[in-house]
Amino acid sequence: MRGLPVRRRAVLVLRAGAGRGDRPRLRRPRPHAATRRHPGPLDRVPGRPCPPPRHPRAGDPVNAFSLTPAAAEPHLHVARRSLDRLRGVPALAGRYAGHGEPRTLDDLAALPALVKDDLNVALAHLRPTAERGATWLFQSGGSTGAPKVGYAPTGFYMHGVYEQWRPLDRDDVFVNAWGAGRMWGAHFLAAAFADLSGCQVIALGSVGRDEYGDWLSFFADREVTAFGGTPSVLRLWFAHARATGVKLPALRKVLWLGEAWHPQLDEDMAAVAPDARRWGMFGSTETWVAGTNTPQCPADVFHLLPSQLVGMDADGLLDFTTLDPDVLNPVLRYRTGDAGRFVTCTCGREDLALRILGRRDSVVQVRGLGLHVDDIVARAEREPGVIRAQVVINERQGRVASVDVLLLAGPGASPERLRQDLMASTFTISTAFQHDPESFRVSVVDELISNGRTGKTSGFVVREEP
Repeated sequence: MRGLPVRRRAVLVLRAGAGRGDRPRLRRPRPHAATRRHPGPLDRVPGRPCPPPRHPRAGDPVNAFSLTPAAAEPHLHVARRSLDRLRGVPALAGRYAGHGEPRTLDDLAALPALVKDDLNVALAHLRPTAERGATWLFQSGGSTGAPKVGYAPTGFYMHGVYEQWRPLDRDDVFVNAWGAGRMWGAHFLAAAFADLSGCQVIALGSVGRDEYGDWLSFFADREVTAFGGTPSVLRLWFAHARATGVKLPALRKVLWLGEAWHPQLDEDMAAVAPDARRWGMFGSTETWVAGTNTPQCPADVFHLLPSQLVGMDADGLLDFTTLDPDVLNPVLRYRTGDAGRFVTCTCGREDLALRILGRRDSVVQVRGLGLHVDDIVARAEREPGVIRAQVVINERQGRVASVDVLLLAGPGASPERLRQDLMASTFTISTAFQHDPESFRVSVVDELISNGRTGKTSGFVVREEP
């Protein structure tokens, strides 16, 4: 039902090397390093005081906000405008009946939360356009079939990011290694940020593995000082450089966005570019960049932009409300599926920061892109001869290494045809595995993976590899 908290789904987790008598256990989906304990709304970092939570009246769906009433409420006119726009969407109007305009954080907390399907319905109806310059259309969900579209103006709201976070300066030579095209916004977002920074830019995009050597030599010759991409892509570059003995002594800054930081990168960077440090951004295709961190911050802790009002419920589920009047998407208590908790960062900043704990829905992050597991299962089970399907996410060191779709099927099923169809029609799969398509597999099996204790078979299995 719309407006209720995102339903959390149990998934089966298998650990490699378990003996025959060992039983797999159930846990929540975790596409990247998430806490194993049920988080509270606030968490203290030892040695530093944490600002107190703001608790709206009992029974409200929000347990804490990232901003105080004094900081947030003068800007809630943006939330009121978003509410007016959402009320104009016939499919969503009824959910807001009886709700007044949000003038306080209590009012905002009482509004129903939006989820991805709701926002897609709204955007399909509203089709917003920028007041100045071009309106850019980007992939905003829909793992199969036609993309669901999100909107952004030229500049991609990076002025606000630049005011808070300045890893680049005019002397930098910056490699933009986020993939371009396929309606993914990260490459263009990074380009807009580089433009504000005034640095030199090498617009690399995606390249094949056989090209890494030549490009790395070029980067060394050009004395590249900054490199940006998703952690999975960065891992490929730095692992190749380390394996082939390439050094990038001028590299000082590694920018990342799209998924959680990979700890192996720390080791590879130390070998390839010992003076390089990580600088992170956090956000989604609907909210755009919501927070940033620096080398002094833990990799999973981000300082939110002033224009991002984040709410947190008692289960740690996050919702985002934009306070930026230029934002085209009506982001009003929008749940990305992420969980988190508020902390005081060890970097020394006094503002409330956000630790990201992972996702709590059926969308799993695969190399920086959201894969809708339910969509993949439903598509597979429509295939002639397929009785039942199961998606297996294979993780290594807490990150997705490969994806398997397992089928219980009769003799008429064609797993290779289904694989080709999914690669061709699924944005996340085709983009995430463009460099190693063999890491996405579809196969017929005698039985699906089940829980030996309960006998239950989940549609979504996380298999942890050593």
